[in-house]
Amino acid sequence: MNATIIFVLLIVLMLTGMPISISLGLTVLTFLFTMTQVPIESVALKLFTGIEKFEIMAIPFFILAGNFLTHGGVARRMINFATAMVGHWHGGLALAGVLACALFAAVSGSSPATVVAIGSIILPAMVKQGYPNRFGAGVVTTSGALGILIPPSIVMVMYSVTTNTSVGKLFMAGVMPGLLLAFLLGLTTWVLAKKRDYPRMPRASWGERWQAFRKSAWGLFLIVIVMGGIYTGVFTPTEAAAMAAVYAFIIAVFVYKDLKLKQVGKVLLDSASMSAMLLYIITNAVLFSFLMTSENIPQAMANWLTGQGLGMVGFLLVVNILLLLAGNVMEPSSIVLIMAPILFPVAMKLGIDPVHFGILIVVNMEVGMCHPPVGLNLYVASGITKMGISELTVAVLPWLLTMLGFLVLVTYWPGLSLWLPNLIYN
Repeated sequence: MNATIIFVLLIVLMLTGMPISISLGLTVLTFLFTMTQVPIESVALKLFTGIEKFEIMAIPFFILAGNFLTHGGVARRMINFATAMVGHWHGGLALAGVLACALFAAVSGSSPATVVAIGSIILPAMVKQGYPNRFGAGVVTTSGALGILIPPSIVMVMYSVTTNTSVGKLFMAGVMPGLLLAFLLGLTTWVLAKKRDYPRMPRASWGERWQAFRKSAWGLFLIVIVMGGIYTGVFTPTEAAAMAAVYAFIIAVFVYKDLKLKQVGKVLLDSASMSAMLLYIITNAVLFSFLMTSENIPQAMANWLTGQGLGMVGFLLVVNILLLLAGNVMEPSSIVLIMAPILFPVAMKLGIDPVHFGILIVVNMEVGMCHPPVGLNLYVASGITKMGISELTVAVLPWLLTMLGFLVLVTYWPGLSLWLPNLIYN
């Protein structure tokens, strides 16, 4: 009964158009004041202790690093390198977009940042070459979703904070699925481009490829710093995030010199604003999780779900449907922070690996970012392409179907996610 009241109240508040973070906070306070005897001091205490985790510090640092890279010309050099490598194939510039998104994803940790950085440069170039606007928008919107699967990933950090799963293991687990999804999106792009006879670019010489690599190497080296540092144990994921932010600042301002010192203040302000928004969502989600736990709702739901006789296969199917439905009305951070504490205990009861479960949730979030009505990547791409959301929804369909097929693969093939972390951590 209490669970029904809590969720009905939350949904009603969200339907009024209220931000999810405030809806969460108001739901908790309303329920605590009217239905329980929990002292208000414990709420205040939970607000502070909820975000008192070392791992959470990684979020503002990765956001800052991503913003420095977005403003610092790194994306343009990555696109030039990607074009030199695959531009001569069918739909070469579109394939370069997929490869550039994968490379930028490996340094930014954010899907919208990847769509903005790569899309704003490559989409006008594609239109100029004679690609339909719709095709370019479909490629960049879906490939940008790699930003939260290829490590580092802000969504993975949030899952880690919520479930106490190792961030390092999650980052390693995202590598193989991320590369496979990039390949599948590229394959879909190539097949469509060949079928429709879209333009190819002249084959770059090895000298030109080397020059393009040399120019983008400073940005690409960030992948080595973050993943290499975590893998070798030189620093934790949070320390890696701090290193990434400092390194991104140095290459954007002093190496590439695309970012002027006077612009740094604006980048810091934008990063602080986005970090504050995410931390506010986290704080309220922690409160919501505290309420759920105090009312024994996750345990009751876990018992109910296991009592239905759902095996691992059935449960994972239910999880995918639930998360895809949630993706219709919420953005990824909120979904992870609300759903993970409820679904995680059941997954553990059924013997599902917490790292595999985390990757499954992240892939669901990727799909959610590419379909309406709340798909973040759709709105970002809409701003760049000046296309309507309904037109964009049709544009992304071939790649979205590829992503759904990939989701099934990730769900029922744990080895894809677990092979690398097991190799490194065992």
